[in-house]
Amino acid sequence: MPINSFENYPMSWKPILRPSKKPLYLALAEELEQDIQTGKLLPGTKLPPQRELADFLDINVSTVTRAFKICSNKGLLSSAVGSGTFVSYDVNTSTLIIPEATALPHIELGSMMPETLPQKEAISLLQKMLTEADCRHLFQYGYREEYRHKEAAAQLFHKIGLTVTDPRLLLFANGGQNALAAVFSGLLRPGDKIGVDPLIYPGVKGVAKLYGIQLVPIRQKNREISEEGLVAAYKNDGIKGIYIMPDLQNPTNHTMTANCREMLAQKAKELDLLIIEDGINSLLYAQPLRPVVAMAPEHTVYILSLSKTILPALRLAYLHTPVAYAQKLENALYHINLSQSSLLMELASRLIVSGKLEDILEARRKGIVPRNRLVNEILHGYTALGGEECLSRWLLLPEGITGRELEQRAKQQGISLYGSERFAVGKEPPEAAARLAICAPETLTELEQGLHSIKQILDAV
Repeated sequence: MPINSFENYPMSWKPILRPSKKPLYLALAEELEQDIQTGKLLPGTKLPPQRELADFLDINVSTVTRAFKICSNKGLLSSAVGSGTFVSYDVNTSTLIIPEATALPHIELGSMMPETLPQKEAISLLQKMLTEADCRHLFQYGYREEYRHKEAAAQLFHKIGLTVTDPRLLLFANGGQNALAAVFSGLLRPGDKIGVDPLIYPGVKGVAKLYGIQLVPIRQKNREISEEGLVAAYKNDGIKGIYIMPDLQNPTNHTMTANCREMLAQKAKELDLLIIEDGINSLLYAQPLRPVVAMAPEHTVYILSLSKTILPALRLAYLHTPVAYAQKLENALYHINLSQSSLLMELASRLIVSGKLEDILEARRKGIVPRNRLVNEILHGYTALGGEECLSRWLLLPEGITGRELEQRAKQQGISLYGSERFAVGKEPPEAAARLAICAPETLTELEQGLHSIKQILDAV
């Protein structure tokens, strides 16, 4: 029994280790996870210091440390040097961001789906491909990307400001999420830490939990990573790299300044950090700012996916990787995918080299404008971050309602949207906000109905 008495001692968590054949650290980790999942330990709760908990349980500190590490790798805990260990704020929030199946009248403003376009350009190319004499190869495995596919990818990278000097550094994945999985599994190990924005795309959180990667929120200034925050995360948390979405960041729609991009490139070189740069929205800009990869190519893996800006069915992403990471990433992609779709690879390449991809992009940009103007008109008086080039808007909420509460109230009215809690990383509660995926509704009329309902909820707060 412990020497000290804890009978009347204020501890946030007093676990009871029951007899078990499992090692003590596994039993403790399982109890901690269960207490978090059942709500006994609420998000943001500060856990007792490890030495104090070990004294309470009369076990070694190393046993507590191992248990905490298991739960940290699952994304259940967040720690900060000098502050302690906390239950992650988003621990009971789903990272699945997909449309709900329902037979009831429903307006989808949650899932990030681009506007449905006629796609005559893609259809005409696809029809031509299927009439060609050698079209049978389109239905076979695509184990080897032909040189023309890499030429097309290089042409697309040029649009976002990156000149490809070595085609061997171009790799292919089955979409952006698939590319992230390859980076996390191929270049990182369970327990490694990656710095991120305090609010990020939930897919990153899902992949991190899958591979045991810990996400560390970095202090921001003006909604982008600050130099002081980055250095602190490197020194105090031991981050191995950072994940960024510089253009129209999901969910806040912030576009990173040129100064911040230059700072990140310089710090990556100084601190030998890996930068995972997600360019999923960069093509929405006719002239995007220079990407970080162009300034720090030896430290940056750049992911350029096509489903959000070109065609949702075009589940394809191009990666530009440093020489040092090329073989590891290629191996990871092979073991995850085995191969890419020959049909999609060929269609994407022809869209790019024919110039028809630019026609699709222009149609996408034009279609977004009236939707964003509708948001500005109906939600006038509220702050909805983002401009006319955005696929979604980040709605800052008035005092008296949280993102989760708006999500629940909207659902009661048949509207799906996602509160800020789904995007949060770390121990701190996020700002009261919600993401509105304004391109998901089939029509402007449907979007208008949804926005009016949201306004009525906010006006009643």
